[in-house]
Amino acid sequence: MLRSMYSGVSGMKGFQTKLDVIGNNIANVNTIGFKSGRVMFKDVMSQTVSGVTPPTDDTQGGVNAKQIGLGVSIGSIDTLHLAGSAMTTNNPTDLRIDGDGFFLVAMEAGQEPPFLTRAGDFHLDAARNLVTSDGLFVLDSGGGNITIDEEVTSFSIAQDGSIVKKLSDGQTDSETKLGVAKVVNPEGLEKIGGNLYRVTLNAIGDAGLVPGTANDAESGTGAIVAGQLEMSNVDLTGEFTEMIVAQRGFQANSRIITTSDEILQEVVNLKR
Repeated sequence: MLRSMYSGVSGMKGFQTKLDVIGNNIANVNTIGFKSGRVMFKDVMSQTVSGVTPPTDDTQGGVNAKQIGLGVSIGSIDTLHLAGSAMTTNNPTDLRIDGDGFFLVAMEAGQEPPFLTRAGDFHLDAARNLVTSDGLFVLDSGGGNITIDEEVTSFSIAQDGSIVKKLSDGQTDSETKLGVAKVVNPEGLEKIGGNLYRVTLNAIGDAGLVPGTANDAESGTGAIVAGQLEMSNVDLTGEFTEMIVAQRGFQANSRIITTSDEILQEVVNLKR
């Protein structure tokens, strides 16, 4: 069979994956804290028809190798952890990280390691716990649940994540701080749905995940902005442009298969 036919098949599969990623990006254009993805291609092993001949002293020049490529494969599917635009809501429990870092959330107390998220649409449940929309506990800098006691009449969240509580007796308490973690390689995090990321060894290495605080110059975490949410970083203009490229690439590779089939048909028709 012709090598070009299998190269065309590999190209169609690659562009189909690219269209899948683009479709997911566009579907999440309004998802809070969503990070878009992209597909990178790489060529597969080439078939060497003849090897390299080195030049000899004043008698013969060198000859390059003759190689035929065998198609394309997916090199990587990257998650672009670029900052999304800010949406002002004026809701005191809506939080945005202005810079690097992730919020820490957990399904139950003592979960190790916790999940990470950039979606800061938090709420108070009936037990006065600070939770996500799915009921996961938002963690403080020590890894514990954040609870707003009944004697707290009002509270606000500062840029360093301090929860400033105004008590019923008029005093102020700001000991509790929102937990924020910095990840060495954010692209190494695993998406698990629900705007959540699972920690992997390629994301944090052997050091492990260490809960910290926001607006920390030493660790490089960003400041907390209350009353705002981070929107998706999907660029619709770029996504639709890449969709056109993927569509034309898919069509071109299908033409390779069609042309290869026509050539095989001519070979079969040689014997009538």
